[in-house]
Amino acid sequence: MRGKRRLPLLLEAVQSGEVEVEDLADRFGVSPSTIRRDLQRLAVSKAITRTYGGAVIAPPQPEPNLPERERENRAEKAAIARAALACLGEEDTLILDGGSTVAALGALLTERRHHVITNNLPLVPVLAPCPGITLTVLGGTVRPGSMSTMGPLAEASLRRLTAHKAFVSADGFVRHRGLCEAAIEQVALKSLMMEQAGEVFVLMDGSKLGRAGQSAWAPLPARWTLVTDRGATEAQCEQVAASGARVIRADP
Repeated sequence: MRGKRRLPLLLEAVQSGEVEVEDLADRFGVSPSTIRRDLQRLAVSKAITRTYGGAVIAPPQPEPNLPERERENRAEKAAIARAALACLGEEDTLILDGGSTVAALGALLTERRHHVITNNLPLVPVLAPCPGITLTVLGGTVRPGSMSTMGPLAEASLRRLTAHKAFVSADGFVRHRGLCEAAIEQVALKSLMMEQAGEVFVLMDGSKLGRAGQSAWAPLPARWTLVTDRGATEAQCEQVAASGARVIRADP
């Protein structure tokens, strides 16, 4: 098994608890030195922490604030937003999650006709003046790091609404676990967004695939669509497809 294909599976193994180099070498049919190199690569990306003779999953990483998120991978997010826009039907009702990549999609809707349901507060001044947009904002507790709402009030409102499509993002994705975020309230609302929509689209650049930097998880439905950028490797896309997803790789 090639290294790029092996790394996501290796990360899944570490997710189950502390693992030993020798056990991993037997499982993947490679030498212990190869496993050590693989673990070092995962450690450099901060997905795991090395231990004596093995590895454990890394502790949660500090959550970047919204300005930091907006500066990261701007070209990739713009490409993902354009590819996601092509997935919309005329006058679809949309659920838009918090996050800078989903906000990039929202910014492209100003000349269109949609009912938009969102907890993404930066989108409110963008979409509220648009004559073709009916905007429903989910109230609740504001999370300053992402400038989005969450909590029981947001969930209570969303339970009374349905949509054709939900567009969500996250801090990371791991096969068999789903999407990771820093707070359980975030994933509770994200899970409900996916339940209330006919189709689910995850907007995520390749740097987040296989990343497990946070501790709260939202499982994905049996069928969903990943919209990512060309930075996502073939091995990463194969892993995502194996989880039941359709993969769209956006052109720059």
